[in-house]
Amino acid sequence: MFTGLVESVGRLEARTARGVGARLRVSTSLAPLVLGESIAVMGVCLTVDAIVSGGFEADASAETLARTTLGRLPVGRAVHLERAMQVGGRLGGHIVAGHVDGLARLVERRALGHAVDLTFGFEPELAPFVAKKGSVAIDGVSLTVNEASRDRFHVVIVPHTQEATALSGVSVGDWCNLEVDVLARYVARWLEFGRSAERNAEGSSPDDAMLAKLAASGYL
Repeated sequence: MFTGLVESVGRLEARTARGVGARLRVSTSLAPLVLGESIAVMGVCLTVDAIVSGGFEADASAETLARTTLGRLPVGRAVHLERAMQVGGRLGGHIVAGHVDGLARLVERRALGHAVDLTFGFEPELAPFVAKKGSVAIDGVSLTVNEASRDRFHVVIVPHTQEATALSGVSVGDWCNLEVDVLARYVARWLEFGRSAERNAEGSSPDDAMLAKLAASGYL
């Protein structure tokens, strides 16, 4: 589990085919690394399989290569790195699983004072999980959604994020890894399948009362 706060910007040094998957070699200043630990690379949870001079190696499955940008990133590209969070540590971003839900494409970037407004296009089936003032992870970076529609959302990159990550180098047309808020996924699942089947004599359930409260508060 991660928080979406990038610890370090490393570099993809090599990607070598290994069966239907690939072996990735990443250089980083993060230390000490532990064999078998989890590290989010561009928002993708990978396991450190070997510790090498100046970095580490990890395997990526065919599924990971197909569903994320790790199979298409040019060798030499800067990559966001975050080690798994420690229990009791500060949760400065939001809960990030490191399981990419899909790809988002930058369709517009606009200066907003010292900040930058980025507009991403994404798969419409993920729209129920992306909400205004909610959270998303873009290439592993925790960001707040400023506006959202069925197939686009806006985020604002403040100066610190521009300096601490590689998002300032993303160009219109580039693809990024997108992870929606895992809590939104569970809420949507509950609304679809998990509502209580128990009804009282009037035909209502405790879930109906909860939904009414959520709706009155503007959450639904």
